[in-house]
Amino acid sequence: MSFEELNQRLSPTIKRIVYRLNGHYRSFDHDDLYQEATIHLWSNFLKGKLNDKTDSYILQGCYFHLKNYIRKINECSNIISVDTVLSNNEGATLEDALGEFWACDDCREDLHNKFLVQSIWSDGFNSKEIDLLDYFSQGLSTRDIGQRMGVSHVSVVKMMQKIRAKSKKHLDKI
Repeated sequence: MSFEELNQRLSPTIKRIVYRLNGHYRSFDHDDLYQEATIHLWSNFLKGKLNDKTDSYILQGCYFHLKNYIRKINECSNIISVDTVLSNNEGATLEDALGEFWACDDCREDLHNKFLVQSIWSDGFNSKEIDLLDYFSQGLSTRDIGQRMGVSHVSVVKMMQKIRAKSKKHLDKI
């Protein structure tokens, strides 16, 4: 069987799969996803992986390939708004927000990390949580922090879990 025959036979179903997936993920064009599925089909055909496989097996392979393709593309989108950082600090300029990174040419990763930390800090930590993070940055143990804050070490652990939960929603966007 030639690739043209295989593609002609499976093309309508692949288009339906693409349409269904693109209904959930609107960031792609139908033609782009269809082309990606066809390329996946072509590469597997050239490697001989499609010999003696049923149509349903081949279509499931295309479906899972497209889902992974969409997931990987969405994971690569790391965006933090500079306006959010600047609006949280009234009167701040971009140079103030970037600090020593302002003059650096190759520092996109460092800038992204700095904006990520800034957005996490500005997400409504209360004074106890800020004190707790400050104590941890000094290298104190949970028992020492609890003693300084006047709470048990179990309460310190619970507060850290709340901080992780607040921070996790920012990290999940990455």
